[in-house]
Amino acid sequence: MSPIGFAIGIGVSELGREGRIITDTQTAYNTNDAELMTAQFTANAVVGNAVGMLISGHDALLDANRRGLAGFLKDEYVRYDVVDVTFLRPDVAIAHKTARATTADGTLIDTEPAMVALYVLVEQNGQWWTAARQNTLVPSAG
Repeated sequence: MSPIGFAIGIGVSELGREGRIITDTQTAYNTNDAELMTAQFTANAVVGNAVGMLISGHDALLDANRRGLAGFLKDEYVRYDVVDVTFLRPDVAIAHKTARATTADGTLIDTEPAMVALYVLVEQNGQWWTAARQNTLVPSAG
């Protein structure tokens, strides 16, 4: 079974090493660590962010993450939950995570997900990498 196969429907805090990509992304976001946030992307990764910008390549993604985490995301915190994983092949999977805002101590602010992200994950030499990610904001009710 692929490492992320164990992640379906549980919070990031409940994952072992199998959920490292999502776990590291949550940790990076909550600690403003752009290098950690970008570390598990492929060199030619493509990311569609929550405001509609398309970012291509590891270096451009690292730059965008540095600017975002030092700027408008600096005092923001999040909880991620993996809600679905589908294997297209043994070495290619798509995963969906939801995101909800939290306080610095992890107390949930959002009762419902504020964002959904789609990951395209590829396995190479025993390690999973993110080849693409698309973030989509979820409209608030009302």
